[in-house]
Order: sequence, then structure tokens, then C-alpha cells
Amino acid sequence: MEVIKKISTGANFVRENKYLMIGFAITIVIILFSILGRLFVNPDAIRMGANPLNQPPSSQYPLGTDTMGKDILTLMVMGTPRTLEIGLLAGGIGTLIGVLLGFVAGYYRGFVDNIIRSAADVMLTIPLLVMLIIIATFVRVMSIEMIGFIIAIFSWPWPTRTMRSQVLSLRERKFIHLAKLSGLGGFEIIFKELLPNLLPYIAAGFVGSTSAGILAAIGLEMLGLGPQHIPTLGMTLYWALFHTAVMRGLWWWWMPPMVILIITFVGLFLISMGLDEFANPRLRRRPM
Repeated sequence: MEVIKKISTGANFVRENKYLMIGFAITIVIILFSILGRLFVNPDAIRMGANPLNQPPSSQYPLGTDTMGKDILTLMVMGTPRTLEIGLLAGGIGTLIGVLLGFVAGYYRGFVDNIIRSAADVMLTIPLLVMLIIIATFVRVMSIEMIGFIIAIFSWPWPTRTMRSQVLSLRERKFIHLAKLSGLGGFEIIFKELLPNLLPYIAAGFVGSTSAGILAAIGLEMLGLGPQHIPTLGMTLYWALFHTAVMRGLWWWWMPPMVILIITFVGLFLISMGLDEFANPRLRRRPM
């Protein structure tokens, strides 16, 4: 009954929280654009020379074409899900590693905690973009999965620190002591007692890590270190920069990916804000 009550309370909060609702709505629109857009575009339109060059937006080319003859609308439809995939891979792997290490460090403490905490502190001091550039330059064939994995390597320290601090706080609560007295082991307490109480924090951290992963991928791609022959929003911006689209007045080349990225970040930010309100009672402006 307690679990059902928590689920019902959470569902009511989601319906009442405007940040979550607006964030989910924006994210769903971006996803639907990626899915349904494939029904209205021709994938071959993103091949070099498939269309007239540098065409401004028109009825035939709603978002125009670039210097290589690629249809911008098709690039957006095909590139948006791949950019989201990079963020989800980086955010998912980084959050998973961070949560596991944070739970172990915060609950068991001692020598294990010192090692994990020290490793996370060291990783947090390393310039992320510099390390990503160094690693990316040694990878000959860059794919969506590879760039997501490279970013995930450096995405776990912050979730680790966050989860560790939360676990340190919860492990001193009475219900944890009661769980120990009832004979539950360490991993049972982590998965049965701590994990359910920290799911909102984990979800908020995952959304934030996804946004950071997309931003890191855009940074790499803008430097030409992304997947050269795979359409993504970042690579579209890179080729627009490479061919001086701004100076040449080809605004329809660089503006659509910028708009989609801004909308995506706003949606993810609103979701993260809503989840923060759910996880932290002090941020709630209304009783649930």
C-alpha cells in the first residue's frame, strides 16, 4: 500500500508541476519531429549534390539547401535523433556508473569511500573538453556510439559525488537502522531502501547528464571531431561554420539546428527543475 501511495503521489505531482509538464511536452514534440518527420522526407536528399546548391527556404525546400546540395529539413529530421542518442548514451552510462559508485562509497565508507571520492575529485579537476579532444583525435572512425562512450568516460564523477552525499545523509535515518536490525545485508539495503528513495535525484541527474552529453558532443563536432559522414545537429553546424555560412548570409543553414538545440535544452532543463522540486521538498511551492 505504501508503494502504491508513493506512485499515486508522484503521479499527482507530475500533473500539477508546470515545469515537468511543459518540459515533457517540449521533449515529446522534438521526438515526434524526429519520428514523424521521416514520413515526409526523402533520406537521399542529404546526399551531396542531391539538390540545387544554396537554395533559400521555399515550398520545395522548406528549410533550404546547403553548399553541398543537402536538404536542411532532411538533415534536421535525420540528425536530431542521432544527437539525442549521443546524449542518452553519455548520460545513461555516466549516471549508471556514478550511481553505483556513489551508493557504494556513501554506504560502506572507509577505504572504499576514500578511493572513489579521490578518483572523482581528480576527474573533476581535469579539463573535460581538452581530454575529449585528445581522445577523439586518436579514434580513426568516429561513430554515434563511440562519441557517446567517450563522453561517458568523463561523465561519472559528478553523479558519484551527488549520490554519495545523498546516501551519507540517508544511511543515518531510522529506517536504515531498522533495516539493519531486521537482518538485511548491505546490498539489500541499497536496492530495497536507499534506491527507491533516491530515484527522483537519479532521474534529475540523468536528465542533466544527458544535456551535458549533448553539449559536449556539440563541442567536439564543432571542432570537426564528430562522425564526419553521419548527419547530426553538431556536424551540420560544423559544416556551416566550415563553409562560412554566417558570412555568406546562408542563415537557413545554421539557424535550424541552433533552434532545435535551444528547444531541446529548454525542455530538458524544465524536466530537471520539475524533478528537483519532487526530490527536494524545500523547493516545492505547493503541498502534494
